[in-house]
Amino acid sequence: MTQTPTRAQASAQFTVPAKHPMVTVLGSGDSLLRVIEDAFPATDIHVRGNEVSAVGDAREVALIQRLFDEMMLVLRTGQPMTEDAVERSIAMLRAAENGEGASETPAEVLTQNILSNRGRTIRPKTLNQKRYVDAIDKHTIVFGIGPAGTGKTYLAMAKAVQALQAKQVNRIILTRPAVEAGERLGFLPGTLYEKIDPYLRPLYDALHDMLDPDSIPRLMAAGTIEVAPLAYMRGRTLNDAFIILDEAQNTSPEQMKMFLTRLGFDSKIVITGDVTQIDLPGSTKSGLRQVRDILTGVDDVHFSELTSRDVVRHKLVGRIVDAYEKYDSRNGK
Repeated sequence: MTQTPTRAQASAQFTVPAKHPMVTVLGSGDSLLRVIEDAFPATDIHVRGNEVSAVGDAREVALIQRLFDEMMLVLRTGQPMTEDAVERSIAMLRAAENGEGASETPAEVLTQNILSNRGRTIRPKTLNQKRYVDAIDKHTIVFGIGPAGTGKTYLAMAKAVQALQAKQVNRIILTRPAVEAGERLGFLPGTLYEKIDPYLRPLYDALHDMLDPDSIPRLMAAGTIEVAPLAYMRGRTLNDAFIILDEAQNTSPEQMKMFLTRLGFDSKIVITGDVTQIDLPGSTKSGLRQVRDILTGVDDVHFSELTSRDVVRHKLVGRIVDAYEKYDSRNGK
């Protein structure tokens, strides 16, 4: 890509290599091009053959130039570009330009594969997600704290399955506190297992995305995968395991301490939660809120923060999270 700046304006031209059909760069029906045009409304972007040109503010044109370079790096890996990937790439490039210190490039984030199963690959979609995944590789205990939809539990489970398949651990242990919003276990019908099953169901669902469903009952019967309520962890030492505590905002300080001290040799712990969605009784403190004050600065313990910008569900979820945060700040919560 060549760039010809003027005092306030610049023009740039990008040639798409012939081996990449223009539809992979511009999207079906030019859907990717429209995302770029919407993100840079003051810049004129034109396509002619396999040439893309941009004319406008020098900084915006430079960003577009980098964007196309990053898109080509992703496409060279065989991974398709999506509207969501283009939007996230633009957000990462703008953040880097604003001095947020991101050393990772969009292509590095979007092409980091964690796990592949049945033709589907699980990978981080945002910079914070990549840093969270990298922290899991580097630290023994990692806290993933953020709102719903940021992938904190899903990515942790993908790393657990990856570690099991690579024989880095012998088993996976998934646990949650059986605390419910507005209900009590005693009033629910059925056996204890049937009562706690609804709270563990999201963990089962994620497992089915990552493993052959037919293999899961066999792995659970052998103890290779264990899904159990937090109370079942008491009194145990968990060696050679990848352990995930989900919904940790619903642990008491005593439960959090109990869980953390289950750590055995050659094990890794990931603790996920959202401190804005605590279902504990009013007078009970959240162990997740307290633990940061206790463990910050402790070697080999890492806290990863995910925000509304890392929400990978419907776009409206991120806006809902932001709206609630603004409401809470206005009302002193």
